[in-house]
Amino acid sequence: MSTDPITGQVVAITGASSGIGEATARLLAARGARLVLGARRTDRLDALSDELGAADVAAVATDVTDAADLVRLVDTAVKRFGRLDVLVSNAGISAISPLADADVAGWDAMIDVNLRGVLHGIAAAMPVFRRQGRGHLVTTVSTAGLKIVPTMGVYAATKNAVRTVMEALRQESTDGVVRTTSISPGFVNTELDGSITDDALRERIRADMDAFGLPADAVARAIAFAIEQPHDVEIGDLTIRPTRQG
Repeated sequence: MSTDPITGQVVAITGASSGIGEATARLLAARGARLVLGARRTDRLDALSDELGAADVAAVATDVTDAADLVRLVDTAVKRFGRLDVLVSNAGISAISPLADADVAGWDAMIDVNLRGVLHGIAAAMPVFRRQGRGHLVTTVSTAGLKIVPTMGVYAATKNAVRTVMEALRQESTDGVVRTTSISPGFVNTELDGSITDDALRERIRADMDAFGLPADAVARAIAFAIEQPHDVEIGDLTIRPTRQG
C-alpha cells in the first residue's frame, strides 16, 4: 500500500484562521500532516486547532509584521514536532484603492503584511531548513501581479516583489536543500475583501467573489500538489484562477 507523501510532514501556515490558510490546514490535516497554525485571530485559530486534533496541531498567535512572531511559529514546530518541513506564507491583505486616493496607511499595511511578512518567514525558516538539510517555502502570491489593473497597483506591487524574492531564493538554493513555490490564485471566495475601505469597491469585489470566485479548497489542493512532489521536484510557479476570470 502506498503512503501519502504528505503524511507526517510538519507544515506551518500563516493566515491560517480563514480562507486559503484554513482550507489548506483542513486538507493537509486530513492527509496526515502535523500542523503549526499562525494567525492574529486566536479565537478562530484555537477553534480550528481543537477541531483538527490537538495532538497533531499547534496554534500560535502570529502577526507576520513582527519578525519575532515568525521565529516563534517556526520554533514551535521544531520543539513540538522535531522539525519543520514546509512553511506556507499565506497571510495577506488587500487594501486596494486608486493611487490618487493616496491611501498611505493602506499601502504601508500591504507592504508590511504581504512583503515583509514573507521576508520574516524566510528569515525564520531558512536556518532550520539549512540545519535539517531540506525544507520547502510556499508563498501565496496573486494573479494581480500577472495582469495589472486599476485600484490594485500597490497590492500587485507587493505581490510582484514577493515573486522576485522567491525567484532569487530559488536561484540561491540550487544545492537541492530548499524548494520554493509561488502560488498565484485569481479570484477566490475568501474574506480578503474585508481590508478594502472604499465601500463601492469592496461591494464590487465581493460581488465578483460571490459570482465566480474559486472555493478556497481549490487553492489548498494546488498547495498540496506542490508539497507532495518528491524533494528533487520543484513546482516553482503555479497559477490557479476561475475559468470565468478575465
